[in-house]
Amino acid sequence: MFAKDRDLLVIEPGLFREVKWNGQRLLSGTGDLSGSLLTLTSGSFIEGGITQGHVVLIDSIPMEVVSVQSATTATVSIMRGDPDSSFIPGKWVTGVDVEIFTFEPQISIVHRQILAMIGIDADDESGLGSDAVTNPAAMVVLEALGALHLIYASAGAPGRGGEGYLDRSRIYQQRFSMERGSVVAMIDLDGDGIAETRRHPNSFVLTRG
Repeated sequence: MFAKDRDLLVIEPGLFREVKWNGQRLLSGTGDLSGSLLTLTSGSFIEGGITQGHVVLIDSIPMEVVSVQSATTATVSIMRGDPDSSFIPGKWVTGVDVEIFTFEPQISIVHRQILAMIGIDADDESGLGSDAVTNPAAMVVLEALGALHLIYASAGAPGRGGEGYLDRSRIYQQRFSMERGSVVAMIDLDGDGIAETRRHPNSFVLTRG
């Protein structure tokens, strides 16, 4: 996938405050935060499958996971606009609730849709894969916007009392459509690491069977 949970949070800061219940819980425990070092006193990063790019709620405050050192220790940062910039330490707190939710299922759905838009069949094991896109960073915002649309559309489903989220969903749908018009995917067709073609995800690509 091109986008991660932290990319969704950069665009929508209220995501894990408003609809974390619409995600998948990976970890629920307690821990101590010493600047950028998060140490669990219960729970396991390894068992939860936690990796760089996940969002951790420390006493309900979202921070991004920079790296995982062991089952109980991880480096975390206050949210950064650029994941390659220096991490920003948080406060020093002890014995607080630590939770991690993910929206990877929604991101995965949009990821497959984007691949289809640029002529890549995710189910074709002998064909091109997402690694054929040589400029994946250019696709992050598009994928994040599409995932946010799905998340808020589901949260606003009739009967759940979240009809107000539907307006948010429509906004992200519109932003997704606008982003499609400006994004260009550079595709490596022969696996040499060099892009041979450019494809816009706002048009369908027909290939011979």
